[in-house]
Amino acid sequence: MKSYLYLALALLVPFAMTSCSDDDNGAPKAVAPYEQYGTAFTNMPNSQDAVIYQVNIRAFSQNGNLQGVTDRLSQIQELGANVIYLMPVYPVGILNNAGGLGSPYAVKDYKAVNTEFGTLQDLRTLVEEAHKKNMAVILDWVANHTAWDNQWITDHPDWYAKNDAGNIISPPGTNFNDVAQLNYDNQDMRNAMIDAMSYWVYNANIDGFRCDFADNVPQNFWSDAITKIRSIKNQNLIMFAEGTRQNHFAVGFDYTFGFAYFSALKKKFLENLPATTIQDANAAEYATNYNESRRIVRYTTNHDVNVTDGTPLELFGGLKGSIATFVVAAYMKSIPMIYNGQEIGYASRIPFFTHTPIDWTTANADVLAQYKKIIAFRSSSNAVKTGAYTGYSSTKISAFTMEKGSEKVLVLSNLSAGTTNFIAPASLSGIAWKDAFTGESFALSTDITLSPYQYIILKN
Repeated sequence: MKSYLYLALALLVPFAMTSCSDDDNGAPKAVAPYEQYGTAFTNMPNSQDAVIYQVNIRAFSQNGNLQGVTDRLSQIQELGANVIYLMPVYPVGILNNAGGLGSPYAVKDYKAVNTEFGTLQDLRTLVEEAHKKNMAVILDWVANHTAWDNQWITDHPDWYAKNDAGNIISPPGTNFNDVAQLNYDNQDMRNAMIDAMSYWVYNANIDGFRCDFADNVPQNFWSDAITKIRSIKNQNLIMFAEGTRQNHFAVGFDYTFGFAYFSALKKKFLENLPATTIQDANAAEYATNYNESRRIVRYTTNHDVNVTDGTPLELFGGLKGSIATFVVAAYMKSIPMIYNGQEIGYASRIPFFTHTPIDWTTANADVLAQYKKIIAFRSSSNAVKTGAYTGYSSTKISAFTMEKGSEKVLVLSNLSAGTTNFIAPASLSGIAWKDAFTGESFALSTDITLSPYQYIILKN
């Protein structure tokens, strides 16, 4: 425990790449705990420019390892993503494991690479190659709980929450029986957690973290951790909260999660609700989770909902409907996140407790081409990335503009299986529009017809 007190001192000063030494009185000086591997990534995307690509390592390649991710970096780059988010890379607990190979979110050792995925050098290579392709790499971080056979339980049982009988508990209010709840009243545990996070910034040169179950971890911990982690390297770091708290932005997170927005997308199809409910969900999320310079991450699938709820094809009306829905999620005041496989129209659910490789040979070339052009236009448009939003949705059509300075973008997406008319307000029909993808002139009449799941993106 004493060693973590020294670490706490080290983390209070700017990190320096020096080794421990004694002063004239024999007391150790406060210095950085690790040497920095690699060099700072000079092409980090600005927060509003990010396009996040989530990788389920077990499913991403036939071998289900880090090398398999490195081998497909060109495909991720060509899609238009500039942030690769790796699901947990750490050894998985065996005790009380939830089945299969165990959950990646049951961390047995915070400072090691799961041998199932490879080695630390494999991770370093992945990061280096991604950086060469102008893509950042962030790791999934599980700060709320550990596996039951994490060495912390043996060495530091006081680092865990306990019941009245003195027994360590699983996270309250969940069915996460394969993990043990950490005790954030314990400062030594907090110091050890920040040490473990800093380990990866130093030793693998990663560019930030997606923080699992962030709402359940105290905000003052995140504030402390983010401040110290960001002092390590002379570059921007991405901090992404899987949470919805309004003050996540205040403590240093760049992004929060659009849980309610995804729910609204899903209900639009499953319960045949009007498309206006999506713009209502957008307004509600920003009313309670708003920061003028930040955006909420939105998605049509991720590792959780892909398994529990269904693929985008299952949820959003097949291939055409899934793309029409992605347009709305990616352009409506958001940071888009893509889960591996959705960009090729992959029809099978992708488990993460087992090694079930994605069959990339089933790629739908037309679907992939559409994802690429949707992402490419977003990346080129300041209006979509940072502009002001105005909603015009109807029962079947999600319609809105994004406007920044003199640039205006109009999005029309028919989220129904039927041909539908949209009555455009005069303020929109009088603009000299062009097709955002082709640059060709587009005459927007006051009454425009969209075929099933058709989407139209216009710019002035």
